[in-house]
Amino acid sequence: MPKTTAPASASAVSTPEAETGSETSLNPAIAAKAPSKLEGLKRESGFLREPLATELVNGVSHFSENAVQILKYHGSYQQDNRDNREKGKEKDWQLMLRLRNPGGRIPTDLYLALDTLADRLGNGTLRITTRQAFQMHGIRKGNIKEVIGTIIRSLGSTLSACGDINRNVMAPAAPFEKGGYPAARELADQIADLLAPQAAEGTYLDLWVDGDLSYRIKAAAPVRKARQRQVDGHIYSGTPEEPLYGTTYLPRKFKVAVTVPGDNSVDLLTQDVGLVLFTDPSGRPQGCNVYVGGGMGRTHNKEETFARIADPLGYVAADGIFDLLQAIVALQRDHGDRHQRRHSRMKYLIHDRGIAWFRDELQQRYFSHPIKGLRQEPTTKLTDYLGWHRQSSGLWFVGLPVLCGRLEGDLKLGLRKIVDTFKLEVRLTPNQDLLLCNIGTSQRASLRLALADLGFETPEAPPLLARHAIACPALPTCGLAITESERILPAVLDRLEALLGRLGIDRQILVRMTGCPNGCARPYMAEIGLVGSGVDQYQLWLGGSPNLTRLAQPYLERMPLENLEATLEPLLRAWAERGGRRSFGDFVAREGDAAVRDLLTAASL
Repeated sequence: MPKTTAPASASAVSTPEAETGSETSLNPAIAAKAPSKLEGLKRESGFLREPLATELVNGVSHFSENAVQILKYHGSYQQDNRDNREKGKEKDWQLMLRLRNPGGRIPTDLYLALDTLADRLGNGTLRITTRQAFQMHGIRKGNIKEVIGTIIRSLGSTLSACGDINRNVMAPAAPFEKGGYPAARELADQIADLLAPQAAEGTYLDLWVDGDLSYRIKAAAPVRKARQRQVDGHIYSGTPEEPLYGTTYLPRKFKVAVTVPGDNSVDLLTQDVGLVLFTDPSGRPQGCNVYVGGGMGRTHNKEETFARIADPLGYVAADGIFDLLQAIVALQRDHGDRHQRRHSRMKYLIHDRGIAWFRDELQQRYFSHPIKGLRQEPTTKLTDYLGWHRQSSGLWFVGLPVLCGRLEGDLKLGLRKIVDTFKLEVRLTPNQDLLLCNIGTSQRASLRLALADLGFETPEAPPLLARHAIACPALPTCGLAITESERILPAVLDRLEALLGRLGIDRQILVRMTGCPNGCARPYMAEIGLVGSGVDQYQLWLGGSPNLTRLAQPYLERMPLENLEATLEPLLRAWAERGGRRSFGDFVAREGDAAVRDLLTAASL
């Protein structure tokens, strides 16, 4: 990844020695403030057990707010369907459940189990997330134990899919058996095990499979060795049951992605830690370029919150990667803001104190391996793997475009039949698409016919705008949603396609849409980003790059959606007339802020 622009960092602040541990921040400015209420709730939960365990069996239709906060670590958010709200009646309480599956891998039996659970105990749909996991919606509180228990028994997991902890680890979904892809997938799996909570895993199995420890994480030997070093030096939280995280875990969510040079399918620079894995000609890991401090979440009218892309940290040899990740987690554990949650992501720590301070603190207190200058990388590309590809000798995979990631109705039914009949593995992409893997050469002809019956005659060639467009779920279930996103994205893309057609433009534009500023669909990296700011109103962000290496910039605070075409037409026309071969995002960045604003203003005259 090339070096990219980020908000200017504040001057580095020296930090006196202090006792290491998740209970005490080493940042004096943070330590002087009272921790947020959630910090106490985590500490008193008994490693993420209470009040969740008690409320699971109390017969009430929904969880209390305190139990909801602990439930997140088990992979679930409580929601209500706003479409069903009626004055004077109880909300339509339900649960969204998210899986943890590194690199998007879903084995055949797990996929079939999820499909059945969605129909029997959910709302009949599965949704591919932008972190390569499945979400289920519409689960009632009384059914959540059966759903999670079935997932565990089907060799899946929801532990740490949400909450102030390391989330699902991303990696290129393609099952290529060439180059660095196998090593990148293996590294993602190992990182997921390395950064999994230890005491909370016992709580998780106690709650959902009645303490059946046969489902414990069985980490590879190198991961087990690295985890033993969590009790060393400043890595140690001071809590033997949870040696890396301590009783209060992290100040906020934490995200990691791994990729290979040139493949930016994982939106690498939006992660807390992004790793570009280099391998030798035989595919053995050599080391990683490391990027730190990315993150998309922000809050309207809170200028102290912002989207940020990661800074380059440096190159670390393969034998130091596990220790590096544990060290970064420990540094964020100790220095992250536990007072103000909207300031608690690692991106704000690095923004406030600077990447030089971060690197120095890491090396002086937490990490003994050398951090060298970045290795040169090829130009990156947003890779999507759509269409047919050779997986290995005698095996193929096919990438299917799934706009907004929602599997329902005939599509869901047909995919289940295909997966079951051909015994295929499923992999999910950060672009909310789905790969069918391990297809034998002899199966290709019959599978092509089955896919054509589902509408996938040419899966390699979806509509240009739909190809890379993504959206968050938003209304009616997300509690943060201000307005629509997933439900209206297809219509928005149709309108943009029609506008481009009128202007004679036949080129791809990266469009992303969210119903609030939290950034779950990473709209701040898009060439056109629509971010909900009111009912049927959106902030307009422009100028991200097609390969996801540059942040977009905000241009309009509240654009009524009905004005979409009129607002964008002068800018798109200028791109068509003088943009040359540049992408739309590159054209916007090259024109500059004032010129773009003049073109947007012209639309209202």
